[in-house]
Amino acid sequence: MSQPRSIRALDLQERLERGEPIQLVDVREEQELTMARLPHAVVHLPLSRSTEWIATVNERLDRERPVAVLCHAGVRSWNFGCWLIQEHGYEEVWNLQGGIDAWSVEADPSVPRY
Repeated sequence: MSQPRSIRALDLQERLERGEPIQLVDVREEQELTMARLPHAVVHLPLSRSTEWIATVNERLDRERPVAVLCHAGVRSWNFGCWLIQEHGYEEVWNLQGGIDAWSVEADPSVPRY
């Protein structure tokens, strides 16, 4: 696999509610996280500050657990997911289709849209 698989918001929500050991990685900026965040623990790796965390990504993430990446609409997270797979050999990487915006519409309307 050289690209992340897409996962719909409802599918991801169901997996999280079942207690699957999914690591959520949010690549949005701090102000975006402040505006709308998932009600789940996330590893925050803002792409604009990648120089601060790039050397420690393998320490921050467990390659034995699936990774679900999200951003606002799904583009930045797709790029990050491709990077995780192609450059670091992560095998199970999902991209939240439509990003946090889709999560707000499809899974949890209490998460504000922006």
